[in-house]
Amino acid sequence: MAKTNSAFMKPMTVSPELAAVVGNGPMPRSEVVSKIWVYIKANNLQNPSDKKMIMSDEKLLKVFGGEKTVHMMKMAGHISKHLS
Repeated sequence: MAKTNSAFMKPMTVSPELAAVVGNGPMPRSEVVSKIWVYIKANNLQNPSDKKMIMSDEKLLKVFGGEKTVHMMKMAGHISKHLS
């Protein structure tokens, strides 16, 4: 039987900037990522010509350190700064 990664499922405190996007914590990192994707899709923030690029709106600018576009593989680094 596979052992689950308890660090990945540990509820984390969410910064006020991130809470504006995903809601108030604490919540596991996996839930934060899922909620960010729900927000991105609901607000049509993927670049239509390159779906891997996320276009920041006012709320995501605060989470992504002021970057107007972020590659989806770089999101985790930005999100980590808002979890404790």
